[in-house]
Amino acid sequence: MSPGPARGRTAGADPGGGRRGPVRRWQLVRAGSDAVPPSTRRFMARARQRRMRAALPWAVAAGVLALAALVAWTVLGTGLFGVREVRVEGAELVTAVEVREAAAVPDDQPLARVDLAAVARRIGALAPVERATVTRDWPGALVVRVVERTPVAAVPQGERFAVVDGSGVVFRSLPRQPEGLPVVRVGQPGPADPGTLAGLEVLGALTPELRGQLVEVGVEGLARISLRLRGDRTVVWGDATRGTDKARVATALLGRKADTIDVSAPDVVTFR
Repeated sequence: MSPGPARGRTAGADPGGGRRGPVRRWQLVRAGSDAVPPSTRRFMARARQRRMRAALPWAVAAGVLALAALVAWTVLGTGLFGVREVRVEGAELVTAVEVREAAAVPDDQPLARVDLAAVARRIGALAPVERATVTRDWPGALVVRVVERTPVAAVPQGERFAVVDGSGVVFRSLPRQPEGLPVVRVGQPGPADPGTLAGLEVLGALTPELRGQLVEVGVEGLARISLRLRGDRTVVWGDATRGTDKARVATALLGRKADTIDVSAPDVVTFR
């Protein structure tokens, strides 16, 4: 009698007739917070705090560097803080347009990248400018402060008059003698011309009385300087040395009736 069909298989039965061990099925279960001992939780919390404290300076430094890079790029690499205006102060002999052209600063050039010293040198090359200072006025302006040369004498040059400052620098040319300026007659006025410097030194030594009578200082040579006064009178000055003594003696003799007063040797004065 043949056996009937199998009613079922026991766990672990092998269809080939053998037997296997029981099959285990694993399942992950999240433990509750109360499953971790309090001491372990405190240790883990302190560890996280230590890691955060250790990382915080680096994070702050990275943020600061990123912000600095952004600011530097904005200021140096873009036209956001570019030059919008060049303000000129103290200019009378030169115009603001001449100063701006000499400054040669392109519009929208980043203000922080402008070479202030170079701009000041270019403006200082203008003849009437003795010196110039350039500063930044954020967010978009350059301020140019100009100090112009002070005229001290006029030098006849053909039909015109060259105006010179105390250093002998020629910075203006006028069609007529400027009012209030004494005349110094030299060949080629300039700061490197010994005759110009000698004439200006004599001019600086004159007393108010002599300046009030002065028509011109004539420099024919370094030892042949003379003053032409009103009334067609002449003071022979000689060289530029001992100017204070010569001026004092010549002033004392202005009341004498003489066409020529020779103070080239102020200790031995002659007049005729």
